[in-house]
Amino acid sequence: MIQTSGLTKNFGALCAVNGLDLDIRQGEFFAFLGPNGAGKTTTIKMLAGLLKPSAGRIRVAGFDIQRDPTLAKRLISYVPDFPFLYEKLTPREFLRFVGEIYEMPKARIASQTGAMFEQFHLADYHNELIENLSHGTRQRVAIAAGLLHDPSVFIIDEPMVGLDPKHARIVKDEFKARSRAGCTVFLSTHTLSVAEEMADRIGIINHGQLIALGTVEELRSQNTGHDGVLEKIFLSLVDAEERHRERVLEAAENRPGSV
Repeated sequence: MIQTSGLTKNFGALCAVNGLDLDIRQGEFFAFLGPNGAGKTTTIKMLAGLLKPSAGRIRVAGFDIQRDPTLAKRLISYVPDFPFLYEKLTPREFLRFVGEIYEMPKARIASQTGAMFEQFHLADYHNELIENLSHGTRQRVAIAAGLLHDPSVFIIDEPMVGLDPKHARIVKDEFKARSRAGCTVFLSTHTLSVAEEMADRIGIINHGQLIALGTVEELRSQNTGHDGVLEKIFLSLVDAEERHRERVLEAAENRPGSV
């Protein structure tokens, strides 16, 4: 469902994403992890068609996102870590606006909006201006809007920010149900317990390069001695990659003729 080949993004001399290869199947719940500045958000924005790659290709459901952007983007929904919402609209008005962007029939917009309000406990806020809502409620509105048109690929960055435990559980259950129904969920998070609980597979990126890929069990088997806890595995992998980079840089600096 999502395939990247040699995906690269440069910002001047900075290589934010370097030759990323991913193959994520339909219905897979994929967690994308990495420290700050690792390249996660840059990757996500390229997948969503918001950034043009410097090199490489992205295919969504067989559509090249550069050659067939409209066809690819119709299948995608993207909710960033700080979603933009029109604050002078109510949640009902905002979801209607999103539905019209995706050219959904009016009757389907109405029925889906009702379903989303019930699912995410938003009915009490449907006529409140978004600017008056709490951060957690705004987050639920953004997620509801992202799921309104039943996307084939749902890309979300830090979905649990601002959610209380009750609503976090509702959101996690909905994401898992969507993936079981065939929606590919691509989730980026710093909350490793969410990835450990939810993901079918996990990819870990650092300095723009994929340093680990597999199920939680596969990562555990490849990285023994850490009690099987994803947080310890993650920190160990990132630390090992940092030490490797330092050795490579030191060797390069010590080569004859280096400045």
